Amino acid sequence: AVWNIDSFDQWGVELGKVLAKRIEPALTDGTEVPGLDESTEALVATYRELRGR
Repeated sequence: AVWNIDSFDQWGVELGKVLAKRIEPALTDGTEVPGLDESTEALVATYRELRGR
């Protein structure tokens, strides 16, 4: 608001939505998602462990 920047009108937000939809099955269903980098795989594994899956 201060700099008149609409944070919902940035390409990064749209890219984040695309990426989130790609890994959503890994987080909700436990489905393996091919092609994830090691960092994302580790985060998904930690999330699953903490959620008890």
